[in-house]
Amino acid sequence: MVGFSIAGFVLSGNPELLLDAKDKVRDSVPGDMGNTLNDLIQQAVDSRATVGVIGLVGGLYAGLGWMNNLRAALTEQWDQKHEPDGFLKTKIVDLGALVGLAFALVLSLGFSAVSSGTVGRRLLALVNLENAPGVGIALKIVSIALAVFASWAVFVWVIARLPREPVTLKSALKAALLAAIVFEIFKQIATFYLKTVLSSPAGVAFGPILGIMVFSFFTSRIILFATAWAATAEENLALAVVKPPEATIIAPRVEVRGGPTAAGGLALFGAGVVAALGLSGMRRKRG
Repeated sequence: MVGFSIAGFVLSGNPELLLDAKDKVRDSVPGDMGNTLNDLIQQAVDSRATVGVIGLVGGLYAGLGWMNNLRAALTEQWDQKHEPDGFLKTKIVDLGALVGLAFALVLSLGFSAVSSGTVGRRLLALVNLENAPGVGIALKIVSIALAVFASWAVFVWVIARLPREPVTLKSALKAALLAAIVFEIFKQIATFYLKTVLSSPAGVAFGPILGIMVFSFFTSRIILFATAWAATAEENLALAVVKPPEATIIAPRVEVRGGPTAAGGLALFGAGVVAALGLSGMRRKRG
């Protein structure tokens, strides 16, 4: 929706471009269908502001929900206890975290763009070094190293500061470095994927959207696995608070035994009579 809104603003500010687009639609789809498509284009241009606002609000709401779930998941990885804040305060803090994460990701992706060679060679062209021997390999190594460093800084901040209760930076350094290396490998694969997909018309329409969805999915998984690894390291497990055992209730058991019942008394009396008769019989035999 934001993309359609931007296209609407561009077409609205360029009447000649809008007329050219409508003419191409008529040439490609003659008849009533072409007129219908042109009417839809005009409606999209007229409602560009409304569509843009709805798209931004919807995207912001979805982004805040994603950030809230991510921070809650990271907090659980560290087994932290956090008292929930108010709704408004939580959303403001999550918005700041979302903006910071977006800025950090843009910075990291910018370093990755340099590793493609085009931007780097343009920068080298300013000092007339674009044709120096080995400049391509050196540029590739330096740009990837810079991208890994930028991603490493991003993941250190994510792992150490996105949990609701911040943890020490030392605990996040190793895990963030591992995550940065995996993330850079994933970005290189994603770059190759986009170059391949965008070569077809269907890829131009759906490739970037699918790429963003896959990118978000794997990025969140990398963060969670790296955080879990950092939280379960030996030095962190040694510092973990061991909960005291639950209280044990000692309840002495008292059993009250009453006297014999009537049936029991009769049985004992009968046994006594039998025993007495037996003893008297034995005495008579001896006598």
